[in-house]
Amino acid sequence: MKIVVILVLMLVAPALVYAQEQKSPAEKYFSDVELVDQDGRKLRFYSDVLKGKVVAINTFFTTCTSICPPMNRNFEKMQEALGDRLGKDAFLVSISVDPETDTPTRLKEYGKRFHAKPGWLFLTGKKENVDWALYKLGQYVEAKDNHTSIFIIGNEPKGLWKKAFGLAKADELIKILEDVINDRD
Repeated sequence: MKIVVILVLMLVAPALVYAQEQKSPAEKYFSDVELVDQDGRKLRFYSDVLKGKVVAINTFFTTCTSICPPMNRNFEKMQEALGDRLGKDAFLVSISVDPETDTPTRLKEYGKRFHAKPGWLFLTGKKENVDWALYKLGQYVEAKDNHTSIFIIGNEPKGLWKKAFGLAKADELIKILEDVINDRD
C-alpha cells in the first residue's frame, strides 16, 4: 500500500508543479507590475486588476481640461448602466498617464467628480510601472497631453479585447461593454 501511494505521488506531483508553473497568455503578456489605486492599495496589474474579469480601461490625467473629463463622463454613464453589476460583471479601470502628479489622494478626489463607486479603479504608481502597464495596453505616450482617447474593453477569461473611441456616444460604448460581458461563460 505504501509503495502504491508513493508511486502515485511520484507520478502526480510533477504534473501539479507543471500546472502551477504554466501562465496564461494574458498573464505572460500583461505582467504583474505593481500599481496603486485611489485608496493607496498596491495591486498587481494582471493578477489583481485583469485576471478573470471583464474590464473597460481608459487613460487620463487629473489636470487635463480637454478630452479626459468627457471620457470619464462616459465611464460614469457606463457605471450607471452597469448598476449593481459594477464590480461583479465588469470593472472600470482608469490609469493615470501622469503618475508623478496623480497621487492616490488626487485620484480619489478626481473619482468623486465622476461619482465613482466600488468597481471603478483609478490607478497610478511608480512611473516606470505605470509606463510598462500602458505600454502593454498599447497606450504608452512620452507626453501626457498625447494620451489616446481609446477605451480598451476586454474579457480576460475569453481572451476577447476590443478598442472603442472614448468620445463616442455613451450608448454605443455601453453596447460594446454589454457585448463583451455577454461573451463570458
